Parts: sequence; C-alpha cells; structure tokens
Amino acid sequence: MVRIAICENEAPTRAYLTALIQAQGCPCEIVEYASASDCLADHRGIDLLLLDIELGANGLDGMALARNIREGSPTAQPVIIFVTGHERYVFDAFDVGAFQYLLKPVNEEKFAQAFARAVEQIRAGRDQPKASHALTLQSAGTSRTVPLNSIYYIESSDHKVVLHLKDGEFSCYAKIRDLEAELGDQFCRVHKGYLVNLAYVEGYSKTELTLTNREKLLISKYKYQDFVKAHLRFLKRGAGL
Repeated sequence: MVRIAICENEAPTRAYLTALIQAQGCPCEIVEYASASDCLADHRGIDLLLLDIELGANGLDGMALARNIREGSPTAQPVIIFVTGHERYVFDAFDVGAFQYLLKPVNEEKFAQAFARAVEQIRAGRDQPKASHALTLQSAGTSRTVPLNSIYYIESSDHKVVLHLKDGEFSCYAKIRDLEAELGDQFCRVHKGYLVNLAYVEGYSKTELTLTNREKLLISKYKYQDFVKAHLRFLKRGAGL
C-alpha cells in the first residue's frame, strides 16, 4: 500500500490527479489537501506527495511546504512530484529534492511514467534493511543508505547537513539535532555545527579534536565535558568493560 497525498488548491485538479493515480492500478491510499497548512497539520506518514507550487494567495506556497518537509525528520521524507502550470520554478524544485516536475495540463503518459518510477523507488526504500548500523536519507529525489562506519562526522550547513564520508561527501535537507537523536551513542555533538563519529576520534584537547583522517574540528566549551564522558563510555564499550 502506497500512501499518497495531493496538495492542490483547485478541486478539479485534485479530482483529475486522483483519477490518474487510480488508473495506474497500484494499491494506494489517497488523501487530498487544499492548502499547505492542511498538509502540515496532518501528521500521517506520506510516501508520495503530488504538490502544486502556487496554492493561492494565503499561507505557504508549495515550494515553502517542500522546504519545510525537507527540514523535518530525515527518516520520514516523501517522494515529491511537483505538478504546476509554471516552468520557472523547475530549478527551485530540484533544489528541494523533487523527484519529478510535471507541467499542467498533465500528460497522462508522462504521469504514468513518473508515477511508476516513484513507486519503484518507494518500494525499493522499504526493502532496504533497517539495521541500526546504517542511516537512510533522502536527497534530490533519491534514497541513500549510509553505513554508520563510513561517516567521519556530520556538519550542519544552512538548512542542510553534510555527511563527511570515507568516500566523499553527501548532503541532504535535515536537521542535525534530529540526526543526533537518531544515531545514538556512537555519535556525539561536539559543537553546534558538528556531530562526530566517536569511532574515529584519534585525540583531543579542550578546544579541538583530531579524527583518524587527520581533520581537526572545534569543540565547544559547552560541549567539552559531555564529549569527554561520551568518548570514555564509547571506549569502555569497545573494550567490553
């Protein structure tokens, strides 16, 4: 069962999109919203969001809604397909991780193709193992599962986070405090902008730490004591004490 939301202020368009979805023969649950605020107020899980950009003069537009969603929990990110009458937002759409950008009036064949690919991605994401040794994130319309032991540290950057990995970097819309709560004892917040994998701490002073890849990160004076305690607990667990 795929959970699908349509956020569109025009009732005829909502009805048309619902009909297109039903024509795909995919078992699904469909909910409709006439505004961004209605969508935000409903906290049920959504797999796929069909979203207009211009939602009337009052309240948030679709782009603002998408940004709000992307800044939420990294583990509750729907696939977003924008359905709009304007081409000028296309680059903004992909900046918030849109999966597809469909222009009105919606071509049935293009809709069917985009819908099929979106459902395939949703199902593939469900099939991925949910082990605690990996983190699954959404970025630019794709899902990526990152093993925790491949992460040196996570850096907060504007409304995004950047994962500094053994094989490069990966960025997505997320809040570092949400990741801190999700990742547990292997990671420690040493600064408002850094969440560090304790397995890769090579040494530290009162003002900075050194990772095994030789990078140095600042330690906030307000975080120092908590970091020292967390690091010692981590070392004791590793030693079986």
